[in-house]
Amino acid sequence: MARDDRLDAGPEEALPMLRWLRILVTALAAVMGIGVLAIAALLWLRLSQPPLPELPEQVALPEGAVPAAVTFARDWLVVVTETGEVLLYDKQGRLRERVQP
Repeated sequence: MARDDRLDAGPEEALPMLRWLRILVTALAAVMGIGVLAIAALLWLRLSQPPLPELPEQVALPEGAVPAAVTFARDWLVVVTETGEVLLYDKQGRLRERVQP
């Protein structure tokens, strides 16, 4: 059987390998620290954004309609109800169109 000569290496020959291992471990710790800081920064940026705007008061939903999604466009307001109905409102809050699923 062939023996690995590095196993029998003295302390002088083992020091460069240990030094290299210490550099690798330190680099890994630094990269992981930067990654944790990046994730924390992204969470802070995302969670500090203001909540989505409320449905304007002048918009009157049909009887029994519960909004599931609201989309604000430049000239239109689109409300999707829980039943899947799409309601299209203008800027003044008047119902312009209803689309049934």
